[in-house]
Formats: sequence, structure tokens, C-alpha cells
Amino acid sequence: MQRNIVIIAHDPKKNDLISFLKEREQYLFDRSFICTGRTADFIEQEKFDFSVVHLKRGSSGGYLQIAEMISERKIDLVIFLMADQVVSGNHHEDIRKILDSCVETNTPLAINVASADLLLIGLIRKEQAQRAREAQNIS
Repeated sequence: MQRNIVIIAHDPKKNDLISFLKEREQYLFDRSFICTGRTADFIEQEKFDFSVVHLKRGSSGGYLQIAEMISERKIDLVIFLMADQVVSGNHHEDIRKILDSCVETNTPLAINVASADLLLIGLIRKEQAQRAREAQNIS
């Protein structure tokens, strides 16, 4: 069961994101990762066993692309490691649209490594429970 997961990290958090992904790579199969341009480039430098879908750079419309995909319910989980809790700067409104889209569509959103870990584990457990139920219905 493929899941669409958005992964974004502000520059000061990109190393944290790479560490997070390396520690969990064994259970990141069968996922589609969607990233803004710079995050996608950073992830691909590490040569993971999964691929990422490149969108535009966040500042060049990538944040808006993601917000639209969330609004269209094409995203199952968003991991957005932000540099600080204050959404400010030139892209404030674009980032706010991602956050608002998650709220409006009830899409799980992690903004730090601890919450990303819990949401990813929860997604995996939910999938396991679904497979178990389906197996019982087949028997």
C-alpha cells in the first residue's frame, strides 16, 4: 500500500532529516516521497534506496504545490522540519498554506523529529492492522 509522504526541511534542519531517514530507512519502502527542490536534492545526495518526487523550490512555488496536493487529499503525511516555531520571512504565506491545508483536510503533520517518528510509526501500525483485518476476511 503506497503512501504519499511530503518531506520538507529548512536548511538548518536538513542534517536532522537525513539522520531521521537513515535510522528508519528499513521501513520506508513502498512510500512515495514528495519534496521541495532543495530538500529533494539534499536527500538524493545520500543515495537512499528510495526515490523522491521533485517539486519546485519552496520559495519558487514548491510550498504552494504541496499545499494544493494536500487540499486535493493526495498526501497521507507531511513531515516539515522547520528551523523555528515562528513562520516568518518572505515565504510566510506559502508555509501557512501548507499548515492550513493540513488542518483543513485532517492530514497528519510533524514539525519535529519526535512527532515525525510517532506519526510514521502510527502509519505503519495502521497499515499492519488493515492487512490483518483483510487477512481475517479472506480466511
